[in-house]
Amino acid sequence: LGDCIDCTLCVQVCPTGIDIRDGLQYECIACAACIDACDSVMDKMNYPRGLVRYTTHHALNGGKTRLFRPRIMIYGILLTILIAGLVTSMATRTPLIVDVMRDRNSLYREAGDRIENSYTLRLINQRNEARDYRIEVSGIEGLTLDNVEPVVRVEAGDVQTLPIRLSAPRSVAAGVHEIDIRVTDLETLSDNIVEDSRFVGPSQ
Repeated sequence: LGDCIDCTLCVQVCPTGIDIRDGLQYECIACAACIDACDSVMDKMNYPRGLVRYTTHHALNGGKTRLFRPRIMIYGILLTILIAGLVTSMATRTPLIVDVMRDRNSLYREAGDRIENSYTLRLINQRNEARDYRIEVSGIEGLTLDNVEPVVRVEAGDVQTLPIRLSAPRSVAAGVHEIDIRVTDLETLSDNIVEDSRFVGPSQ
């Protein structure tokens, strides 16, 4: 800063109280208040602007600034990859997530002529509006959903956790059976997710 007239205005306007005349310091928040103050004084004195400015040591030493430098190109490629990954994840985001967990505390319960199994069903609605979902079960003849309504409403961005109970006739429930729990978006009918699980009955 050989042309500085020591008006100290750049120091007075600095919100962190540093003296830019001593060079760039880590306290600097790059607010550019010192640049504006210095340029205003230079205008009044009819001196050229730019005594305090954004530049590089390379430029100060007389070198030419190149726009396409290896570092800039690497940063550009990395930024492009990150943006592409973000766009891809948003475009392929599943609007509905379904998770089924079988109750492991008990294999089954006997209720008259039917066998019952308990599960925890978790529905995650990732849409920006509430949705009604229909729950259907299959895999065993006569398998029914007993303790909850077949249609469940989940608010936007909400997670709904439902304890559900499935039952099947004793005559067909013996052993271990593969079953399907299907959740369908009633508005679009396209978000149709099927989660498989197991239904356990008596050995005989």
